[in-house]
Amino acid sequence: MTDELFDLKGKVAVLTGGSGVLGEAMALGLGRRGARVVLVNRHPAAAEKVLGRLHGEGIVAEAVAADVLKRDHLEEAAARVISLFGRCDILVNGAGGNRKDATTGPDLSFFDLPEPALRYVIDLNLLGSILPSQVFGRQMADRREGVIINISSMNSFRPLTKIVGYSAAKAAINNFTQWLAVHLAREYSPAIRVNAIAPGFFETTQNRFLMRDEKTGELTPRGRLILDHTPMGRFGVPEDLIGTLVWLVSPAARFVTGIVVPVDGGFSAYSGV
Repeated sequence: MTDELFDLKGKVAVLTGGSGVLGEAMALGLGRRGARVVLVNRHPAAAEKVLGRLHGEGIVAEAVAADVLKRDHLEEAAARVISLFGRCDILVNGAGGNRKDATTGPDLSFFDLPEPALRYVIDLNLLGSILPSQVFGRQMADRREGVIINISSMNSFRPLTKIVGYSAAKAAINNFTQWLAVHLAREYSPAIRVNAIAPGFFETTQNRFLMRDEKTGELTPRGRLILDHTPMGRFGVPEDLIGTLVWLVSPAARFVTGIVVPVDGGFSAYSGV
């Protein structure tokens, strides 16, 4: 029996970036607790793979194609969600990531990072959460209830080397989370909550090249340094996010808004000494 504090039965959860490694885990975590899941993704083929797994577990789920950086796409996606399920109760802004050509290294200095790559990374990680929050948040404002979860990062607290655009955008996500939490509670309803999760170091498609040698799979010097500064001594696995996510979107967190929760194995607590 599901504890009522953490019961999501009947809720409608919209996840952007739901076909990614972390997005799939979050979709499964919400669906297993009774939520109906909608994946909003640019790549229908990738979303279909995740849908297959969700459906295989008996989870009610649909996929809607949309680019989170295009307002008209998001408006169409929101209309589709309304036609399917009548509302959006939970929005998880999971779309994001970094690019190799926006990352400094031996062959690419900060001074030579291409503007298009930087703009893409900053837009994806910042506007890619703001625009869906505008579109789906309006529905919540009209209904006077709902939950928005932004996905932040460890480098939102202290910038990491090499990834300037990603670090700056994730720091802005923390500020946006606090701003939106206050705005929606004060201007529309205190029953609309906004929080963020800051994952530590998880191996995903976007960051694996920084942490492991592409040919051997062995840890890079950066990967070893990360583990040396993670008290729990390992990288995160996608399932590590589920408990925090379910707590934040459930009635158990009904008096929690405007916070950023690290899920990082102790990385943010360790001074290195």
